[in-house]
Amino acid sequence: MASDETYREDNALLQTALFRHVSAEQAEELLPALHHETVQKGDCIFREGDTDQRMYVIESGRVKLTRKSIDDRVQLLSIQARGEVLGEIPVFDPDGGPRTASAIAMMNDTRLVWLEHDALFRWLDKYPRVAVDMLQVLAHRMRANNERIADLVFMDVPARLAKTLLDLASRFGKPVEAGLQVPHDLTQEEMAQLVGSSRETVNKALMDFANRGWIAREGRTIVIYQPGKLIRRSQR
Repeated sequence: MASDETYREDNALLQTALFRHVSAEQAEELLPALHHETVQKGDCIFREGDTDQRMYVIESGRVKLTRKSIDDRVQLLSIQARGEVLGEIPVFDPDGGPRTASAIAMMNDTRLVWLEHDALFRWLDKYPRVAVDMLQVLAHRMRANNERIADLVFMDVPARLAKTLLDLASRFGKPVEAGLQVPHDLTQEEMAQLVGSSRETVNKALMDFANRGWIAREGRTIVIYQPGKLIRRSQR
């Protein structure tokens, strides 16, 4: 039998926080239930209102989660990347109703792994300790969501923007000679939605950061020159 390290290197699902405590022996029983899928930029992986009970993991690429308002305006909720889980709510709450968001690929050849509710729960019935570990991870996500709500209430737009840029940098940033290059591939409207404000207000804050020499804007890429300044601004 392969080692735990080999299983984790070969299977994106087992590299996620939800499955980090799973042993190679336990994983061997789950792997046959995994399905693989490749999608292209703009493809919809699942839609708001769908009633399936699949959980997805991103093997490579990026995916954005969006939600529509009653008047058909689209709100960007988050960006997910390699090793992150998508659509787990219907899996753990199958009677809670249809999906509350849509998942759309942001890059060509985005690779996904998915797992059905029934297959996961048959496996969890055999290994209930893993379910306890998963609850801890889901609780951490709830804390993160609560923090985001608090940010919207208590932080001004420049502080939220600084925090958003730092989050994108920690996940997608690449060191370059000038600083940290962050290719976000977001429109101005999507960036504003991620911050939770209007496009005009976020653009004004971005211009202010650039004028202060903290960042530079290069199309859909931002170069962060002074992350310390952004950290301090995010804490005000």
